Amino acid sequence: MSDITSSFTERTKASLRETLLEAATALLAEHGHAGLRMADVAAAAGVSRQTVYNEFGNKTALVEAVALRTTAEFLEGIRTLFEDAPDLLTGMHRAVVFTIEHARENKLVAAALGTTAGEDLLPLLTTKGEPVLSAATELAAARYLEFLPALDEPTARLLAETASRLALSHLVLPTHPAAEAADMVCAALGPAIAAHSSTLECEK
Repeated sequence: MSDITSSFTERTKASLRETLLEAATALLAEHGHAGLRMADVAAAAGVSRQTVYNEFGNKTALVEAVALRTTAEFLEGIRTLFEDAPDLLTGMHRAVVFTIEHARENKLVAAALGTTAGEDLLPLLTTKGEPVLSAATELAAARYLEFLPALDEPTARLLAETASRLALSHLVLPTHPAAEAADMVCAALGPAIAAHSSTLECEK
């Protein structure tokens, strides 16, 4: 197979996968996990049901792929906010606010948090949320190391995972406005970050 043919095949496969994920996302937001049928995904995407199975294997894998795709969209926004932030705590604050506010605009997350049909999607953020947590932790830890390059990686990951867990808890149980929730996360982690910042300044 030539490079041109191979490239076309890969683009076609990626386009098909994206189309299937878009269809599944819309159906999940409307019907939840229990109401999602592979046949409906196929019909919405204009392909055969077997095509959906060939691409994802089963419904569980499809739903997990949708969750990771949605997470990637959130993380891209968070990455941009960190890049534009003047310091780590500002970036963290903006990331928490974005996570909570963007969730209200995202049909899938909003359905999981606020509709009867979408209630069975909630475990993707809680008891089955390890892939989401891991992806968020990895991104945050990388950003922390950029702001504090002498920080050791295990500490960066600990701070990042703690911040991600706190942000997810405020998302799942929104008892405070987004900005106030971000204030609380920063207040909880600020002293640890400040302590490491001071240590690093002394070592220079």
